[in-house]
Amino acid sequence: MSIRPRAPMSEREARRRGPERAHEVRRLRDLIRSAVLAGAYSGGQLPSEADLMTGHGSTRAAVRAALAMLRAERLIERIQGVGTHAVVAPVRAQMEEALGVLRPANSALFAAGTRPRLLDRSTIPTPDSLAGWLQVAAGTPCLRLEYVSEIGGEPFAIATNYVLFPEAARLLEVPFRIDWYTLLAEAGVVLGESEFVMDSVLADALSAALLHVEQGTALLAMDQTISSPDGRVFNVAFIRMRTDRYRFVTHARAPRG
Repeated sequence: MSIRPRAPMSEREARRRGPERAHEVRRLRDLIRSAVLAGAYSGGQLPSEADLMTGHGSTRAAVRAALAMLRAERLIERIQGVGTHAVVAPVRAQMEEALGVLRPANSALFAAGTRPRLLDRSTIPTPDSLAGWLQVAAGTPCLRLEYVSEIGGEPFAIATNYVLFPEAARLLEVPFRIDWYTLLAEAGVVLGESEFVMDSVLADALSAALLHVEQGTALLAMDQTISSPDGRVFNVAFIRMRTDRYRFVTHARAPRG
């Protein structure tokens, strides 16, 4: 029985398969990344390459390429003789928690290991560019409170807050020991509304050093305003956050017709 020789791959077909393989790797990377960040792997231990191949219907080359991408993100690490492990367990919080309007007793956002490293707590004149946001005259005294948030000793965010008096006076009297919303609560500052505007920025040299990332790393950037119950904006904050250390969760239900 003769075996028909396989025709050589055409140049066009070879070009088509290249992008297909790249897409396979990208999709596989996204699937494994999501599982890692969701804590789907017990103890942070990833399945073997063979199990990943079987579970995702992928080739060994695709699995290795996807894992290499995740190692480049510093999300996983491979230890000879031990296997592949997740490096980090990002903080996971409801959007309502991040906004400060919901604070469950067991919130991951306010974990026991969360600590601030204070960079600045001083009274300054309100900058011109903030006067409109805070609805005060430029030069009005305000408190600048800047800190690095750490979890388990690892930095995950830099926040610079500009707080008006009288709220600022209360914040000056209370030790800053856990997180921003604990500080507000312990100072007796009542929050009415909170709003975030989010985008992305590249880490400058100083931010990169403070957050232990490479310069040019994409950071989640948030501009936040906090208002009192009567609608007066008393705080404007600028936050730069590592995207590999934090995940927002939100849930919405479509209205029923």
